[in-house]
Amino acid sequence: MFSRIAKLVYPQALAPRIDLGLLLLRVATILPLFLKHGLEKILNFSQMAQQFPDPLHIGMLPTLVIAYISDVLCSVLVMLGVATRWAALFMFSNLLVAWSLRQGFMFWSRQNWHGEMTVVYLGALLAILFTGPGKYSIDGLILRRLGRGQSQEGPE
Repeated sequence: MFSRIAKLVYPQALAPRIDLGLLLLRVATILPLFLKHGLEKILNFSQMAQQFPDPLHIGMLPTLVIAYISDVLCSVLVMLGVATRWAALFMFSNLLVAWSLRQGFMFWSRQNWHGEMTVVYLGALLAILFTGPGKYSIDGLILRRLGRGQSQEGPE
């Protein structure tokens, strides 16, 4: 009786697919960030340079360049799985500075609708930072070629 219930509750089709989950985490979380913030910086860089926030007091242009690297370059690197942990760390640091110094750690506020999304992005980036990109990534391909790659998949 118990084995029938276990088969119903834990079907074989839902065996852990950690590497696939990491791919989905990387793309589904970072793609919206890139589409909203990365493309905005690509298309409007010169206009943004005139009025970009400067919470670290290093200048508007250097701050925008850091945000550009994070939202454009690092987003693409994380989605592709290239230098994933370093790119995720850079993005995490940039978002944490923005959330703390620019948004004041706001989560609920009528003026700030992005607090909850910032927390989601920070959580996803931490997960990617700790787990790595998985085997469905360029990093995974390089590690397999070097003979150091290990699948994180569960039993089939």
